[in-house]
Amino acid sequence: MGERFNTRALVVSRALAWRVIKPGSPRAPGNPGRILIAHHLLLGDTLMLTPLLAKLRANHPDADIAMTMSPTFLPLYSTRPWGVRALPFSPRSASTVDALLEEEPFDLAIVPGDNRHSWLAAALGVRHTVAHAGDVPATKNWFVDDARPYRSTPASWGELVMDLVDGIEPAPYARGDWHAPEGVAIERPTGRYAVLHVGASTPLKHWMPQRWAALATHLAAQGLTVLWSAGRGEEAIVEACDPGHRFASTAGRLDIAQMWHLVAGAQLLVTLDTSIAHLGRITWTPTLTLFGPGSAVICAKGAFWQATPWRSISVEPFECRDQPTLFRRDVAWMRRCTRTTRECAHPRCMDAIALESVIAAADEMLRGSP
Repeated sequence: MGERFNTRALVVSRALAWRVIKPGSPRAPGNPGRILIAHHLLLGDTLMLTPLLAKLRANHPDADIAMTMSPTFLPLYSTRPWGVRALPFSPRSASTVDALLEEEPFDLAIVPGDNRHSWLAAALGVRHTVAHAGDVPATKNWFVDDARPYRSTPASWGELVMDLVDGIEPAPYARGDWHAPEGVAIERPTGRYAVLHVGASTPLKHWMPQRWAALATHLAAQGLTVLWSAGRGEEAIVEACDPGHRFASTAGRLDIAQMWHLVAGAQLLVTLDTSIAHLGRITWTPTLTLFGPGSAVICAKGAFWQATPWRSISVEPFECRDQPTLFRRDVAWMRRCTRTTRECAHPRCMDAIALESVIAAADEMLRGSP
């Protein structure tokens, strides 16, 4: 049997055993001392949970709040934003599950996204678990004590997850609320520079290389040093944008903490719909995000991020951005596209984003950038 099967069997057996000893409670504890946020989301979705962290802290100032996450994300949370402890968790790593099971029982759990992690919460001795309703199959919801529906009107993911917590709304995000990771060394340009992040999780989010090249040329003419950015294995995307190597590239060379510092020092970040877009929001970097198949609505600023210099560009509506699902729930107001390259050969939604629109938005953001 594989390690993933073994960790799942361990969690299931522990969850069932705990609920025999301590059945779940239909009522939330009035003053929880220990709160768990249980998930295994991708980096962008994890960063979009920030309003949830802030709301939990605003309503439970003395609680021990912990959040599970992929071990690779830990450096970003090393400074414990809102006093939240980061707990490494991977379904493929028995050592991370063993460490979690050493935690003292939690009073309250919040499960954003995939309700299968309510089983993990139960395995950790949680007495009351809150999650969004409607996940499938129904077995995922067995340990959910309070299932709350998604809003019936458009909202960002940050606003939706805040609905899982009762009480006052948190103060809007302010520059400096999240301290930078420590102990990382990175060489950055000495003057003003722009970061163009051209990689993404799917080719259907890619923008035309010649348009990236034209944008880079325009920004350089404004006196900015241009840096290309992409993840490991995406170096060829940068090569297509800049075959003459006019501008330096950091593609595949930076870890997530180093990427924080690179983005934080930039006068402008232009990025596709990927985790780096949310990193730009947290570092208070003027950020322009290009949305094609993804939903600019679900990634919108909302009240919490309202003051951040972050902006999206998307052609709305777009005829084939028509799928109304979010974490396997049907949401009437959702419009996104999760098709693969086998179903969609070319991203027409990205082609529809005009170079002139991006240049105009970039210039506007630069005029307001210190």
